[in-house]
Amino acid sequence: MTDITDINKKIVIEISGVNQSFALGDEKIEILKNINFQIHENTFNIIYGPSGSGKSTLLNALTGLQKPSTGKVTFFDQDIYDLSPDDLAHFRSNEIGIVYQQNFWVKSLNVIENVAMPLFFSGYTKSMATKQAYEALNSVGMASFAKKHPSLLSGGEQQRVAMARALVNNPRFVIADEPTGSLDSVSGDMIMALLQKCKTEQGRTIILVSHNMEYIPLADHLLRIEDGYVKQTTDSGDIGATAEKLLTDMRSRINRYVKVRKNA
Repeated sequence: MTDITDINKKIVIEISGVNQSFALGDEKIEILKNINFQIHENTFNIIYGPSGSGKSTLLNALTGLQKPSTGKVTFFDQDIYDLSPDDLAHFRSNEIGIVYQQNFWVKSLNVIENVAMPLFFSGYTKSMATKQAYEALNSVGMASFAKKHPSLLSGGEQQRVAMARALVNNPRFVIADEPTGSLDSVSGDMIMALLQKCKTEQGRTIILVSHNMEYIPLADHLLRIEDGYVKQTTDSGDIGATAEKLLTDMRSRINRYVKVRKNA
């Protein structure tokens, strides 16, 4: 069932017939298999599935890092892989902000310099880049840490700085790859609240890749991927039922393992 709020929103991303395979010696390894889905503007989308299901490969295709073997990755009716390398790089730097589970900092630079770095590649002057980086840090509550070095911050603080770096170019899309995977629950909840704020207050479109089922109620749209296939797509009207089913399945698995242990 498609939620009425999605019907009224513009389709901004469309994945059509995407397949991804790699050669390993004489063997062809298929990672993604006929992937098709749409993403609407100003929605919170969660892609989930077990390890090895193809989530990271799909994310690489979505962010312009890995051209699919076949199929199209379309933003605003433009297949991004039809763009020239320079135009694709410009699109990625201006339209997409990415937050990873592990952050890669330039160790010789402090927090604000690391956040400002993407702006230097876009031609900003140092004063303009610093001003915009400070505003991005302020938006995630990290302005007071501007002169510190990232390596001296806690994991949660570093991830908030990573959010600022992802937002510094004012992108329309924020793509987060397991951004809470190495955080405690309090820090993880803070990152999720920032992502939700990006959607509700700033009008951005969010794509979250996560294995954490606790976050499912935040989504407007769910996409479950398994063994390289999209097994299920769920819109907001059905997300409560999906969350309940996942919880029931988890309880069933736990009970099964308890019985295995007792019989061991």
